[in-house]
Amino acid sequence: MMTDQHIPSAKRLLRTLNGEALWPPPMWLMRQAGRFLPEFRAMRAKADFLTRCMTPDIATELTLQPIKRFGMDGAILFSDILILPWAMGQSLEFVEGKGPVLGAIRSEQDLAKLDPARIAEVTAPVLETLTRLRKELNGPDKIGVAQPGATTLLGFTGAPFTVACYMVEGHGSREFAVTRQMAYAEPVLFDRLMDLLTQTTAEYLCKQIEAGAEAVMLFDSWAGLLSPSEFRKHVIAPSRQIVQTIKARHPSTRIIGFPRLSGVLVAEYARETGVDVVALDTGADIKIVRSMVPEHIGIQGNLDPVAVLAGGDAMKREALAIREAGRGRAHVFNLGHGVLPQTPVEHVAELVSTIRETA
Repeated sequence: MMTDQHIPSAKRLLRTLNGEALWPPPMWLMRQAGRFLPEFRAMRAKADFLTRCMTPDIATELTLQPIKRFGMDGAILFSDILILPWAMGQSLEFVEGKGPVLGAIRSEQDLAKLDPARIAEVTAPVLETLTRLRKELNGPDKIGVAQPGATTLLGFTGAPFTVACYMVEGHGSREFAVTRQMAYAEPVLFDRLMDLLTQTTAEYLCKQIEAGAEAVMLFDSWAGLLSPSEFRKHVIAPSRQIVQTIKARHPSTRIIGFPRLSGVLVAEYARETGVDVVALDTGADIKIVRSMVPEHIGIQGNLDPVAVLAGGDAMKREALAIREAGRGRAHVFNLGHGVLPQTPVEHVAELVSTIRETA
């Protein structure tokens, strides 16, 4: 998977995304910029969520907080997967204790109200944040990390099916039954929505790369809700199209795909979409998955976030077993889902120290 592009030796995450098996593996954590950090909570009290996402000064600071504190190998843009539909004109509000609330897309008329031409203007602050982050991370040691230029900047979006779940349902759900019913009962309408999301997602990720992202991640958090046939249609096919678009314009940029809860279909996803690295959820066994996934595709994951919440010997035992399971393979250590808000900071610090032990 290695390319002839020059990759600074300090960028361990970028090297691994390009196929190198490093020991110990590079690491970063999903939701590493989040409510478990006291400095994040202090900023949270000053501005609502969308304001934080859309204000470059704030979003830059929040992205860098875990880098300053833990020296993670990856800094993932502070943003949200629902910025894209919001940028197209869908109403969006984040309600305390409830999560995102959107004006549900249930008809052709609702879909027709979305305007992809708005995306460039509305997301300009997000792209400005990426540009600032790239300068901060690759410039002089202004952010307190041990090695300036060592941190890889990650952009991201939600994958089309997962974003469609929120757009159709209008809120979070355990089953997203309305969305899945639409896919079966109104396939023309649902396919139109998926096509729109596939095209705009690919374009948005390309813009993130042009603004400074060194790699990007596609989050399909609800992929595992689908039957195999629907998974192939609504997860694999659009992801493949997005990857092909990105690779045509930015062939050296690496792409991480996260088909959460996909079970044995994770191998087909890895083979068929063209992603460079497949991220695993908590329930996947790296030892089994690595035998199913082609050798040139890297693996990311997959410690249980609850193990980090618990901390102590149990966390260290689980983390070291996962690290060992990835030995000899291009492996990025991460969680199987995001850091839980109630996680003690000390537990995350201990996890970082544990993974970076060289024994």
